[in-house]
Amino acid sequence: MSSAYKILAAASLGVSMLGNAATLDFSNEYNDKSIHAQGDAYFIEQVKELTGGSVDIALHTSGSLGFKSADHFYAVADNAVQIADTLAGTIGGIDPIFLLSSLPFVADSVDEAQKLYEIARPQYAKVFEDNDQILLYASPWPASGIWSEEMVNSTDALTNLKIRTYDKNGTIAFKEAGAAPVLLSWADVVPQLSTGGISAVLTSAESGANGSFWEHLNHYTEIRYAVPLNMVHMNRNAFEDLSDEEQAAILEAAKRTDEHNWETVRSRLEENYAELKSHDVNIYTDVDPGMAATLKAAAEPAVKEWLENTGSTGQEILDALKAE
Repeated sequence: MSSAYKILAAASLGVSMLGNAATLDFSNEYNDKSIHAQGDAYFIEQVKELTGGSVDIALHTSGSLGFKSADHFYAVADNAVQIADTLAGTIGGIDPIFLLSSLPFVADSVDEAQKLYEIARPQYAKVFEDNDQILLYASPWPASGIWSEEMVNSTDALTNLKIRTYDKNGTIAFKEAGAAPVLLSWADVVPQLSTGGISAVLTSAESGANGSFWEHLNHYTEIRYAVPLNMVHMNRNAFEDLSDEEQAAILEAAKRTDEHNWETVRSRLEENYAELKSHDVNIYTDVDPGMAATLKAAAEPAVKEWLENTGSTGQEILDALKAE
């Protein structure tokens, strides 16, 4: 099925549901056990509480509406789906600001990532606003590491490593480090692992646990690459069709969810590691200094290109983070 056909089909579904039951469709590429889907469920609970049930939101996980994160921006802009949870880096081609949270080794702790998000939120919101959408809240990932078939904890282990990356930044950085990166959306990762198309994955312990990576990979190296964000955004017309009270409830629920998600991600790594250990995944937290230095040097071209593409705005954001 073509992307255009998927959007038209989903649009028909959304209009029908809205017409019959005042329901807003909410698309998420990740499964219902993911930190993002759980945050979205929390948001829906808050909306229900604040509106007394007058706004009904149906969460569709695992890409069940036919959308990947890369499809979400225009799907929401066109009201094919009213709300979406989108990995920011997948829409970096729409505006480079969305590559900010995944800039390698710029903000490698949750505290720094939250500060970066708060600094840049007005810029994120403006891009959505310019495209008939509203930024509701962010959904942070735990820090990205390397899942692999063989242990990856040396510079030599990076050479020609067929590793999945999730956006342009990772592709640049791992190519510079001597690896053979493959840019893949989440839905394509497990199939590529199954067929041997890739032998490693750049992602968090969280997403590896969600995808039962231990069926294919049994090593995880905590390189603390970045704390990437998902963005949850809503079609502006769908928002404005609600009453003033319902609009206020949506915004209050989004504020609560933002706070909830940043607190949740702080405790998630410990839970993830416990699950990985129960499946005999080898976890490496002491990263080889030589590999760490190689990766950080390899990240510099990605950061440089991002600054060239964002100009003074990008520099001001990074300067503000340093000042914090």
